[in-house]
Amino acid sequence: MKKSDFYFDLPERLIAQHPLAQRDSSRLLVLDRATGSVSHRRFTDLPDYLNPGDCLVMNNSRVIPARLMGHAEGRTTPIEVLLLTDHGGGLWECLTRPGKKTREGVKLTFGGGLLTATVESVNPTDGNRFLRFHYDGIFLEILEKLGSMPLPPYIKEKLDDPERYQTVYSKTPGSAAAPTAGLHFTKDLLARIEEKGVKLAFVTLHVGLGTFRPVKEDEITDHIMHSEWYTMDEQTAKTINDTRAAGGKIWAVGTTATRTLETIATGDGTVRAQSGWTDIFIYPGYRFKAVDHLVTNFHLPESTLMMLISAFATREQVMAAYAEAVKKEYRFFSFGDSMLLY
Repeated sequence: MKKSDFYFDLPERLIAQHPLAQRDSSRLLVLDRATGSVSHRRFTDLPDYLNPGDCLVMNNSRVIPARLMGHAEGRTTPIEVLLLTDHGGGLWECLTRPGKKTREGVKLTFGGGLLTATVESVNPTDGNRFLRFHYDGIFLEILEKLGSMPLPPYIKEKLDDPERYQTVYSKTPGSAAAPTAGLHFTKDLLARIEEKGVKLAFVTLHVGLGTFRPVKEDEITDHIMHSEWYTMDEQTAKTINDTRAAGGKIWAVGTTATRTLETIATGDGTVRAQSGWTDIFIYPGYRFKAVDHLVTNFHLPESTLMMLISAFATREQVMAAYAEAVKKEYRFFSFGDSMLLY
């Protein structure tokens, strides 16, 4: 299957540059996978599709202020660092710009020395740097002082309130990008869903900036998927298994929750508490084990996320639905509208 099979033409004006005033006022395109039909609703209508006894699974990862501006010791040229993956002990995989200024052994300083780092190695495959950070105190507190929110490259406008790039249920810091399907939920809407008899459950998958990396290979099976850290606790595993045993449906909010569930699930859809790294790549032909319905945003052309939802429905259904979304001028990407694959 070719990368070009997942291309669609998107006018730049449809790329949302800012969130709506009210999170749940976004539009909701509903794709019925049984018939291929499309209907147009509002996100506040989502509870209409959920049934008592179903389970809604969300990713509670919280975006950290992962963009740092510093310089090499003894130099004044600014260097941008984007934190990607925490490998423990102060070692982070990072993107740096300009890369030629961050060769192995280079020492970096941020915030007048409040935070320093040493480039320990360079990944020859993708050019990512492994930086060892040195500091006194709590790393996340220092990031709150020195870092900024790493918005996706297609968002050109400044975000006035950084919390709008967090879900209302975000809890565990570690993501370099938001699990954006969850940005539409409000606490009131979640309460309505619970009142209907739907169980809420949470997993954690720390989203890396690799989610924005384009697929470069023409044959999608040649693409190497980035790894992301996930965890599921005992309570969530029990809630999901009890739901399935009772005949309820599992709803995943976003591709990150989907990838976590499909990584963990056994052949019969049951799950167990576990943590680890996943590089699962889902594309047409994949057989889903855990997820029955999917709430997601509108994704970039030729992206791995387009391939995932094209596996959940069919490529033809998804491409037709996207053509309809463009025609109806839905808002696209992180701060855009939502889609339900039912």
